[in-house]
Parts: sequence; structure tokens; C-alpha cells
Amino acid sequence: MAEVIVTKKFPDLTGDGKVTQADILKGRGVGEMKKGGSTSKWIQKAVTKPGALKKALGVKKGEKIPAGKLAKAAKAPGKMGQRARLAQTLRKLGK
Repeated sequence: MAEVIVTKKFPDLTGDGKVTQADILKGRGVGEMKKGGSTSKWIQKAVTKPGALKKALGVKKGEKIPAGKLAKAAKAPGKMGQRARLAQTLRKLGK
């Protein structure tokens, strides 16, 4: 006997009565991106401990992290490296 595999159908997200490519794209968050907005606040979620990178690098509060120090820290593994790479990305966004 062959097993019958029951699959869930994709939901109708656009409300037009049938599942189309538009429903699939909406499920992936593509529609929101087209309008110029982001699907989530990824920067706010990424920065959970503000100032942790400065503290780890020994930079005083209120001062900018030097680019050389940031580049060296970005090569480090673990959380400090992740924070440094995010800082480099956010620095590019500010321009």
C-alpha cells in the first residue's frame, strides 16, 4: 500500500479566492518591500546591547570607533566580530 501524503495548501493572502503567484510573493514579504518599506525593523532587532562593541574595544563613550580598529575587530570570531561587521554596515548606511 502506498502512503498518502497530505500537504497543506498555501493560504489565499490577497483575498481573490484563488492561490496565485501574488499570494506566494506576499507570503515572502515581497509586496511590502516594493512599497519602499522594510518587512521588519532589522536594525532595531540587531542592536540588542548598545555600546557593547565600544566597551569591548575600549573606546570611551561619546567617541567614534576608529576605522582601523573596527576593521581589525570585524575579522574576529564570535559576538565581537558580528557587532563590528554590523557597525561597518551601519556606517555605510549613514552616508
